[in-house]
Amino acid sequence: MNAPTPHPVVSADEWLAQRHALLAREKALTRLHDEVAAQRRALPWTRVDKRYTLDTVQGPRALADLFDDRSQLLVQHFMFGQGWEQGCPSCSFMADHMGGMELHLQHRDVSVLAVSRAPLAEIERFRQRMGWQFRWASSHGSDFNHDFAVSFTPEQRARGNGEVFYNYGKRPFPADEAPGISVFVRNDAGEVFHAYSTFGRGVEAMMGTYQLLDLTPRGRHETNPAYPMDWVRHHDRYAPSLPLAGSAVAPAAQAPQPSPAHTAPGGCCSTRG
Repeated sequence: MNAPTPHPVVSADEWLAQRHALLAREKALTRLHDEVAAQRRALPWTRVDKRYTLDTVQGPRALADLFDDRSQLLVQHFMFGQGWEQGCPSCSFMADHMGGMELHLQHRDVSVLAVSRAPLAEIERFRQRMGWQFRWASSHGSDFNHDFAVSFTPEQRARGNGEVFYNYGKRPFPADEAPGISVFVRNDAGEVFHAYSTFGRGVEAMMGTYQLLDLTPRGRHETNPAYPMDWVRHHDRYAPSLPLAGSAVAPAAQAPQPSPAHTAPGGCCSTRG
């Protein structure tokens, strides 16, 4: 990978003055983030009256049974359709972050679950390849994905002239499956409520890697406006990382391994907005 391009270099005093100016904007952004988070928590809920049954390795389970005795359930809508050889690379990038977060979320009364429309056997085959331990359920044969606007039928596409209802509006989308995050709440009576869903760039909430990249001089360095996340690979498909230029040992460059056929089209989680 190339070194960063030339950049202004100033004295320590001038750097500190500019850092103070940026810090003021960062603090304002932090306060705005806290205000928006409070508004999010204050949103009203809607009761989930339909009984959804999802397929899990423990057998069929109702949505209410997937909270694991916690009151909150966070669902990653993972793009993985029937017959795909693997899940969406960008959704896999999201899921790579889940293992480290899950224990901490559980200790804050939040259970975590990935849900995809592929049959459970196909999900389990891919999950074993990736080495993931989090729970992953299949909504195959259920209305769950369609009701939460992350799966689209040919009839929906035809009615919308190629557009579908996604991210709270009608828009083109390049696949039959879409990414998202939904949050559900269960009360003591066992009733389930839908509290929140986010789509498009909202799913970056799960992408801690992006938050760290945003701290670096090159940032995300995404140069493809049509598909910014084209650099992302399944974690077992990256070429070996190369040492910095000038290092004593420099292995030959190796191209990233291509994804097999039947994966999700490129737009998936990179959708802007």
